[in-house]
Amino acid sequence: MNEHDTELARAIIRSFDSKPEMLVQLLHGFVDKFGYISEPAIRLIADELNVSRADVHGVVSYYHDFRTTPPGRHVLKICQAEACRAMGAVRLAADAERLTGIALGETGDALTIEPVYCLGNCALGPAAMFDGKPLARLDREPLEILLARLEEKVA
Repeated sequence: MNEHDTELARAIIRSFDSKPEMLVQLLHGFVDKFGYISEPAIRLIADELNVSRADVHGVVSYYHDFRTTPPGRHVLKICQAEACRAMGAVRLAADAERLTGIALGETGDALTIEPVYCLGNCALGPAAMFDGKPLARLDREPLEILLARLEEKVA
């Protein structure tokens, strides 16, 4: 983290009154601002909240919304919970991997593909989320269209 990032990080922490019980909300603030939670950020948060780095890291690693590496410019989350798996989520994830060359849980230049475990859209599975927008009954054809539009934006 550079000096500017450190000041922004401290401002986020202060916005939650530097309270350890606000850790999850504070971490969401970091993801909203920086896109991920770096190791230096984990150290800073722990120091500012007077908790251990292990405590902060445990929360970061537990919740799927937090990542410790920078995401691609776009994020595709594919539900892997039972209802969506029954509706074709495994095939959808395999299609996404083949079409992009990016494995589930990995990041390419422009795209991160993440497994998630329930997006709350079980009746319309397989469910996914692209850049925060929910997608329902997603299969190969609409996925190809989505990824083609993404390539147009990147090119």
